[in-house]
Amino acid sequence: MRARLDELVASRVAEGAAVPALTCYDFTTALAVVAAAETYGRGVTLLVTPKTAAAADGARFTRALRGLADSASVPVVVQLDHATDLDLILATVDAGADAVLADGSKLSFDDNAAFVAHVRDLTHNRGIVIEAELGSIEGDEDRAFAVAAASAGKTNPELVAPYVLLSGAHLLATSVGNVHGKYVGTPELDWPLIDSIRTQSRVPLALHGASGLSDADLRRAISAGLGKININTELRGAILDALTEQLPVSRSNGDDVLAFDARWRDAAYEFALGALGRLSPPADAGTPPESTRAESTPL
Repeated sequence: MRARLDELVASRVAEGAAVPALTCYDFTTALAVVAAAETYGRGVTLLVTPKTAAAADGARFTRALRGLADSASVPVVVQLDHATDLDLILATVDAGADAVLADGSKLSFDDNAAFVAHVRDLTHNRGIVIEAELGSIEGDEDRAFAVAAASAGKTNPELVAPYVLLSGAHLLATSVGNVHGKYVGTPELDWPLIDSIRTQSRVPLALHGASGLSDADLRRAISAGLGKININTELRGAILDALTEQLPVSRSNGDDVLAFDARWRDAAYEFALGALGRLSPPADAGTPPESTRAESTPL
């Protein structure tokens, strides 16, 4: 079912939980993520990267995700992630995206806020939720290079309130020691900074680059008000590890594509189910609610 991302995040924060936002480069992964969300009985966000959206079949892929989300029994949001191109943003919204991260983080403060405000003005009458980024999150979204967090790019808490006001953003992505890709050494999130940002923001907060964070860090992040948690690198790794094992088996068994596809779905499903558990309140983390477990359909 369709949902507003900001409202979904706010409701999960009130429950002491967060909404997982998982990057889907293909429909097989998206099917598995939604199946896991339905098993768990909780909402989820399907992230589309700009490279995927800008591909020849990008609009068709987004429309497919839109249909999948609409037919789901739980709230599912389709979001274009880290978009800087206005034409691509509008085309992806036309194709069915519910939300957009209008990324002006490489711009000056004023230009960043103006870009986000422009995107919101152009999409406001369509109910599109706009996420924005203040500060700069290092790394590559699509490739898992090792990245060290850059302190110079962290979110300035003194700018949060004026930025949210000027930009009109519905959610705010934070740079607090998190990176896209793999962390160099042990991740060290800036907890005092997170607390300062939370006191200054009147919109829900997002944490990108959650791959590699410990369960303790994720739980602390949720307690600190980070209600949308983006995960990409770990999901890609889980899928590729499973397919690396499955490929020789499928090739030796008559080029069994169905088994290869099933292994793909299983890997994505199990990862997404685990992510939902890790981002749920401690009381029900780890296992799906009793009311939905019996209704789940194994992939």
